[in-house]
Amino acid sequence: MVERFLEQQPAICATLLSPEVRKGQSDLCTLNETDVSNAEDANMTGTIGDSPMIHAIKNAITTDLLKRYNGEAEKKILHTASALDPRFKGLPFLTVEEILEIYRGVTEEAASLENERTLRRTEVIDGPSAPKRKASSSSLLVSLLGRSFTDTEGTAEPKTPYAIAEEEIERYCKASSLPLTEDPLNWWRVHEITFPLLSRVSKRYLCIPGTSVSAERVFSTAGDVVTAKSSTLKPEHVDQLVFLQKNLHIPKC
Repeated sequence: MVERFLEQQPAICATLLSPEVRKGQSDLCTLNETDVSNAEDANMTGTIGDSPMIHAIKNAITTDLLKRYNGEAEKKILHTASALDPRFKGLPFLTVEEILEIYRGVTEEAASLENERTLRRTEVIDGPSAPKRKASSSSLLVSLLGRSFTDTEGTAEPKTPYAIAEEEIERYCKASSLPLTEDPLNWWRVHEITFPLLSRVSKRYLCIPGTSVSAERVFSTAGDVVTAKSSTLKPEHVDQLVFLQKNLHIPKC
């Protein structure tokens, strides 16, 4: 793959820089699923028949990829995102101790989010501007017969957010895994009522883009908007034009 790229690099660069090609961008061919699969299966280890240039490129790619996933914080984010993906929640690439640690962290984060949500809701209800209510005194009937006719044994104590999160984790792990061809976001939308605490945590991790391609495309769009002829555009106008370019889809007649 690298050898073919080096052979065709001058022709590719000249073609992409051609004004005629840039005018007809809709006619350009894009990578299909087969091309992506072949690129993912590319062997980046050095072989005997590689030229010095190809060997150096493979080493540079391998070194860069290894450098990106060595941090403990990055690994924790990736493992947590995999645990919250119903397709990979089994985490077969980790040990049993590591799996328990990841799900323990998910439980703590889900309980923490629920505690913060409850605190915000309490602050809204009992805000500083709300008038303080006087505690109502118990009635004479309750004070006389309350002990005899109040069922205190059958009243269950409310569960803590951590206990609720543990129950959701247990039910989530026992549920059947999602096929690889299905969309995990649709799965969470359907099961949001069943796993209310876990669904909030999943939104924090599954919204992270896997690549920076979308961000790079936005920068390319901004470069097409801010040209030499339109260099006096205000920043807010540039933001509006880029937003419209990326989100306004006009159907072809």
